[in-house]
Amino acid sequence: MRAVIVEEPGDIEALNIEETPTPTPQPGEVLVRTVAAGVNRADLLQRRGYYPPPKGITDIIGLEASGVVEATGDGVTKWQPGDEVVALLAGGGYAEYFVVPEGQLISPPPSVDLVTAAGLLEVAATVVSNMDVAGLKPGETLLVHGGAGGVGTFATQYAKALGAHVVATAGSDPKLLHCLAHGAEVALDYHGDWVDGVRQATGGHGADVILDIMGAKYLEANVKALAKRGRMVVIGLQGGTKGTLNLGLLLQKMGTIAATSLRFRPTGEKAEICTQVAEKVWPKIASGEIRPAPETRVPFDEVRRAHKILESGDNVGKLVLEF
Repeated sequence: MRAVIVEEPGDIEALNIEETPTPTPQPGEVLVRTVAAGVNRADLLQRRGYYPPPKGITDIIGLEASGVVEATGDGVTKWQPGDEVVALLAGGGYAEYFVVPEGQLISPPPSVDLVTAAGLLEVAATVVSNMDVAGLKPGETLLVHGGAGGVGTFATQYAKALGAHVVATAGSDPKLLHCLAHGAEVALDYHGDWVDGVRQATGGHGADVILDIMGAKYLEANVKALAKRGRMVVIGLQGGTKGTLNLGLLLQKMGTIAATSLRFRPTGEKAEICTQVAEKVWPKIASGEIRPAPETRVPFDEVRRAHKILESGDNVGKLVLEF
């Protein structure tokens, strides 16, 4: 099979498509022929050597994909060859075939084609699992950073479906309009004083929950933006790994900070999250309550261009590789 191989970490030239053996499904695993794969910020970090896969997982990049079941390992009962599936992966999506534990596969949402579906599961699983961590309640305010990205677009709609209010940040007028069009009540340019913007938008209350993709760069500002008893969940490190935290202010607000990684969760936990997505999210997509983010489709052979687009910061919504 053909797969994207990174021999040495680096820039986009480190991405090379080469022939490599097709994996064999082990007991409890499923072999899937890839139709499309989502492209995520984590993929850029792995390419640069900053986000290695868990021990025992393939070095091939790719955390989400869609395709058709090709073969099953011993003990697999849920899937059979020919089934259309979407997958939550710890790695391996940038290849013509991948193997995955059967519990990390679910059927695509009704009436959604497999290319679009490739960019849905990892996003949905990230948001659903972290909203559980944060305990977002109806009537509360969620602050979403990166509101025009795949995670941000989905988080906004999911929070609205839960009955929450949403404030989103983004970096350009088209992206701010995208946030508003997908349910954010207020969209703030992160080049300005967005902390004050959050205060004004909430009547001085602050954000009850913050979903943060930036990490260190926004750490102090996020604490300032938190409401009393607010909860912040860090899910990305685009702004660095080491920051300064005003513990005194966090204590005054009785706030909490959590950090989670979907990739490193145990297989059984991932399977439970996938089941939650199928039960909680897919019906909302079928009803139109949640709309898939607009996607940019790039041919698999142009994987370098896909990474260049994502690195530019100009993309709105999801980016997928089409096989």
